[in-house]
Amino acid sequence: MNRSDKKKINTYRDLDVYQMAMDGAMKIFEITKSFPPEEKYSLTDQIRRSSRSVCANICEAWRKRRYKMAFISKLSDAETEASETQVWAEFASRCGYLQESLFNKINNYYDKIIGKLVKMINNPTPWLLISKDTSETRRRERK
Repeated sequence: MNRSDKKKINTYRDLDVYQMAMDGAMKIFEITKSFPPEEKYSLTDQIRRSSRSVCANICEAWRKRRYKMAFISKLSDAETEASETQVWAEFASRCGYLQESLFNKINNYYDKIIGKLVKMINNPTPWLLISKDTSETRRRERK
């Protein structure tokens, strides 16, 4: 696929990783509706919060694209929240609230999200907003 065939990314909502994270969070929301009431303020709240936080951190990273390290930091936060979601899903599985097959599906799905985030973290340059003025200023400062 050449560059012109790729879909244009105008907002964070256009990112595949954001769309996956949003779909994952909504799936978690639906699944947790069947969790026992005694888990409402613990496991249910935690897994919903962490899955939603993946989306929020991707959005924040997008807004911080002017600053490479801030962008990477927020993507790292999203990666951490995705991993946390996997841990809460494992607790839900071990407590008997999720069948093993559903846990595996969730776990693998979040592995894919993490993989996409790690790719962005390891190669942030294409996503950054760096003006020519900023690049020229940095070049002069290094001399």
